[in-house]
Amino acid sequence: MSASISSKTFDFLTKLNKNNNREWFNENKNLYTESQQNIVSFLDELIKEMSGFDEELAKIDSKKALFRIYRDTRFSKDKAPYKTNFGASLGMGKGSQKGGYYLHMEPGKSFLAGGIYMPESSVLKEVRKEISMYGNDFVKILNQKDFKKHFPELDQNDKLKKIPQGFEKEDPMAEYLKLKNFIVLYHLKDEEVLDKSAVSNMSKIFKLMKPFNDFLNTPFL
Repeated sequence: MSASISSKTFDFLTKLNKNNNREWFNENKNLYTESQQNIVSFLDELIKEMSGFDEELAKIDSKKALFRIYRDTRFSKDKAPYKTNFGASLGMGKGSQKGGYYLHMEPGKSFLAGGIYMPESSVLKEVRKEISMYGNDFVKILNQKDFKKHFPELDQNDKLKKIPQGFEKEDPMAEYLKLKNFIVLYHLKDEEVLDKSAVSNMSKIFKLMKPFNDFLNTPFL
């Protein structure tokens, strides 16, 4: 039987959200340990399933893919010591040089993501060049029926107001060239996360992202 996310894991995150302090966390460390193990087991299954369509993922260690629950509060006004979610990078992260996948599990706020997040300027420039030169191919991926159904548009956060330097103002791909991140998101309901078939269902959604990631990675092959 494949692993699934336990409702106890979401119960832990809900309680942590209400008691985000070290005293409560230390008193309930066993709940955290159980929840973390549940997520790692789930990721083991998910990675195995996803490596069927993206063999690069087979190299990923579930424990290393899972982000720490401890927040870095040094430069934040919010001094809550713990994250109230479990996040896992499957080849995608801040400053990553390749398109990958990301899984975020949080009661009422879970989502799947794909693409490149906050790439270095040299990487961003190459991706924009690829989009400018092969715009038709890029748009074709975005307009593919199942892709469009699950990801109606790219994430528009942190978008430039003007075309970046080095590109024509009249470039037909202008709106895409203004993006600083190339991300697609699929929001999950709690029941989708806790579903017994979540590994298979999430893998199918991630699989839809693969042509998008492949395009973004083309300049670096």
